[in-house]
Amino acid sequence: MFDSSEYPKGLDEDRFTKWLEEGRDSKISYNYLLVVWDDFEADYQAVYVEDREEISKYERYQDTANRESLIAAYDLYSESRIV
Repeated sequence: MFDSSEYPKGLDEDRFTKWLEEGRDSKISYNYLLVVWDDFEADYQAVYVEDREEISKYERYQDTANRESLIAAYDLYSESRIV
């Protein structure tokens, strides 16, 4: 996933699927998976949020000097990309 010149490297499909499963299985009622690029770790990270408002906050936060960049957001249950 994310195999293009826009992204630093690809994301393994199995890893992404595991993130979706972990989000759905969490005791906290998460609804969304954010795929985030961490400049310091030079790797993708999973961030789980409960509502769309948190996605907006995350987008605004990344505009500051931050080592993380939001790459995409997915609904955990429909698996559709929303950002």
